[in-house]
Amino acid sequence: MFTIKETDGKARNGVMHLPHGDVQTPAFMPVGTNGAVKAISHKGIEEIGPNLILGNTYHLYLRPGIEIIKKAGSLHKFANWNHNILTDSGGFQVFSLAPFRKIKEEGVRFRSHIDGAYHELSPEKVVDIQTIFRSDIMMPLDVCTAPGIDYRQALEASDRTTRWAARSMAQRKEAPDDYLGKLFLIIQGNFYEDLRRKSTDEILELDSPGVAIGGLSVGEPFEEFLKHLEMTASYLPSEKPHYLMGIGTPEYIFAAVENGIDIFDCVYPTRIARNGTVFTRNGIIALKRKEYETDFTPIDPGCTCHACQTYSKSYLRHLFKAKEILGPMMTTIHNLHFLHQMMIEIRQSIREGHFHSFKESFFRQYGQK
Repeated sequence: MFTIKETDGKARNGVMHLPHGDVQTPAFMPVGTNGAVKAISHKGIEEIGPNLILGNTYHLYLRPGIEIIKKAGSLHKFANWNHNILTDSGGFQVFSLAPFRKIKEEGVRFRSHIDGAYHELSPEKVVDIQTIFRSDIMMPLDVCTAPGIDYRQALEASDRTTRWAARSMAQRKEAPDDYLGKLFLIIQGNFYEDLRRKSTDEILELDSPGVAIGGLSVGEPFEEFLKHLEMTASYLPSEKPHYLMGIGTPEYIFAAVENGIDIFDCVYPTRIARNGTVFTRNGIIALKRKEYETDFTPIDPGCTCHACQTYSKSYLRHLFKAKEILGPMMTTIHNLHFLHQMMIEIRQSIREGHFHSFKESFFRQYGQK
């Protein structure tokens, strides 16, 4: 399912062959938690260029529910998105509901954030739900942990993640023959080097089509993130696609690509957009600031997105101050376009053998080290 075209050091330019079309990598996935990326239509995403977005099993299971999506025929048909979808298992969302969930060997019992009703998810049920969705890439139920937990807790969570991964692989084999979606297993281990290595060895032994690095970018310092990313990524087999969960800023993306990561996702780019904060080649800016009140230039000179080709920073600032929905829509378009164009340039730099010099020139202008 994965072909590497070119490499530059550990950075790879490849292609993932998925049921709804090939995905050029490295690639950033916009996050459409509820089957929609906030403040932008699917047509708008298509016009920007991504053909792989992320949905969330936890949220879609609770609302609209699996029966409605099953009747629609698939999540693609329900949402009228004819490209690829990766669905996260909801493990992170359950992790974030700490006061309202209980983790047992069978699975997770939790209270809905919507109505307080109790639900249970097992590794097998999570696979079955994503099979109903017809997800192009499905993720297994895992145990995500916070920085700072003790060794015993980290070991217990990592071992349970491995056992759940094995159950998920077994359940995937029970799916109908016409279901072509791929199950990527998740490496855990918290911030203990030996547990990371142990988890990696155990997950790779299960031989899933792709592998994900979980439990990073959960609040730890960047240096700690980088240390464990480099270590974990160094153990991954080159022939499988590598997924780093939950990153979406240039500094994290470049670090991931530099360590051989192929796909990543994060709500950050669209979340900050809805608050009036945007990426530019010169760094991040907050459009609500007074200094942009009479700035009639586009967000980013040279940017070809609809927002930059149509509106000024002054006008966009006015939209946010007036609480007009057009403001978040335009900044969302811009941030997704910025990252998509950045990924195109990263892929080109790998093909041409100058990824590291491109990274240096990018950050000289972006203002980051």
